[in-house]
Amino acid sequence: MKRLVLVLGMVTLLAPAAPSGAADDSKVKAATGQVERGAKKIGDGQIGDGVEETAKGIGNTVVEGAKYTGEKLKESGKAAEPEAKSTWSNLKDTANSFGATVKSFFTRLFSN
Repeated sequence: MKRLVLVLGMVTLLAPAAPSGAADDSKVKAATGQVERGAKKIGDGQIGDGVEETAKGIGNTVVEGAKYTGEKLKESGKAAEPEAKSTWSNLKDTANSFGATVKSFFTRLFSN
């Protein structure tokens, strides 16, 4: 029984260590709170109810933590994408490059 309480206490301490940022972590915090409430029930002698609530809380923490992590990864992927150039910008760059090539060709042709 002491092992169970020790393990549940460790999970309670480690569960809030989810990464923070712009994504909504309120569901992760709520699930972590469920683990804490279950652990407190175990400490108060309500072992059956406490173990049940703690187990559900651990499951919810894992699920919500995975969703939260997915959102964070999606946000970081979008932040890493390069800005899209407009068609005009691409055309302008191509025309400038072509013009420089033509100028260079004729300069070399008539310089000899």
